[in-house]
Amino acid sequence: MNEAFKGLGIERDDVYIANIVKCRPPGNRNPEKDEAIACMDYLRNQVMLVKPEIIVLMGSVALKNVLGEEYGITKARGNWIIKKDIKYMPTFHPAALLRDEAKKIDFWQDLQLVIKELEKTS
Repeated sequence: MNEAFKGLGIERDDVYIANIVKCRPPGNRNPEKDEAIACMDYLRNQVMLVKPEIIVLMGSVALKNVLGEEYGITKARGNWIIKKDIKYMPTFHPAALLRDEAKKIDFWQDLQLVIKELEKTS
């Protein structure tokens, strides 16, 4: 992830990374619904404190837990979704890039869209 930020000219100190759950599920599996629900208030409070203009949702777990089960990462990635004055950019999770290198191109393009949007607000 840090390499992707560096390649795009993003300083690691300029981004805030938060996870859906605040502890790693056993075996590094995806969090179960009840685990995500248990941590959602904490995540909402983080968002309220940071006040981001843009949130990059990395992967299906983030997308579905933040914006809803009706979204799928393959269809939603690369498309802006605006809710409550926050712009969301869904993209693939970095782990998915390790499993399928072809997704790196889409991931890169998605992050470039984020940079272009940030440049508009600077």
